[in-house]
Amino acid sequence: MQNELDYDSQREVFTKIVKAGKRTYFFDIKATKGQDHYITVTESKKVNINGKEAFQKHKVFLYKEDFDKFSETLLEVMNKANELNAGESSNPSYTSDVHFEDL
Repeated sequence: MQNELDYDSQREVFTKIVKAGKRTYFFDIKATKGQDHYITVTESKKVNINGKEAFQKHKVFLYKEDFDKFSETLLEVMNKANELNAGESSNPSYTSDVHFEDL
């Protein structure tokens, strides 16, 4: 188990932490054995389970071949959410050009 922990800590190249209310987000750059870099985004939230505090975690892995598409889409969605939150949208219905058949 110790070797596994050592390996995991050696793979971590860069980390940024964002505290947002009850949640904490970890943005990590890690390296594979072949020195390819990828990103993990982890959401950590403190929860109470049967009277005991625990952390619930959700993780997304982003690989280098997906960086551009992911960042473009994230920016587009964030801009749309900001627009909707500001009340600038004249049409409050949600639209998407993604169809489940395409997934």
